[in-house]
Amino acid sequence: MHKNIRHVPEILKNSNNTYQGNLRAYFKIIIDRAKNLNNGYHNLRHLLHVLWNCYQAIVYHASELTLRQARNILIAAMFHDFDHTGRSGNDDDNIIIAIKGLRKHILEEDKDSLLEIERLMHVTRFPYLVSLDENDLCGKILRDADLTQAFSPAWIQQVVFGLAEEWQTTPLAVLKMQASFLGGLTFLTKWAQSVFTPAVIQEKINEANAYVALLEEK
Repeated sequence: MHKNIRHVPEILKNSNNTYQGNLRAYFKIIIDRAKNLNNGYHNLRHLLHVLWNCYQAIVYHASELTLRQARNILIAAMFHDFDHTGRSGNDDDNIIIAIKGLRKHILEEDKDSLLEIERLMHVTRFPYLVSLDENDLCGKILRDADLTQAFSPAWIQQVVFGLAEEWQTTPLAVLKMQASFLGGLTFLTKWAQSVFTPAVIQEKINEANAYVALLEEK
């Protein structure tokens, strides 16, 4: 295993001092209070996936970030979909709900960074309102991490079936969207560009298309 890879519990404990403090209290809040943990896609698995990938990016870009900035990114990752409705519609509503949750549960030590964490959460609003050029490195890290679950081993269950449930459509319909979605991806950070290369993206497109062909075969 690469020395920079960490399991989620290690990330939450911050035993390597990659960011300020630790995130154990926020993890307990998410587990005890968040209402979206069992959603089709915007669930606990998605939250932890985004957190994990943000951490990998922070390690990669450590020389460009302060410990406070790194903490802000990780808190934003944990709360960006807090209490997500699990339904298609205006994503502005879900951002409002998530920020409400952050404001309710933010720790005293993070209150001075509340506006910055909220700004980062707005970066994940889809369709994107913040242009690629307007994002700073912190925003780029969160935005890139939020897009990467299509490349996870469990993407069929999490992305295809999860989004089909939330969008009230069929898994086949979601599979058919994958080539267009993946083909249009533009990653913003050097970290993401080094991991999710054009070859990796094309391989996933080919996999999605192969599933479509199997399902449509007469």
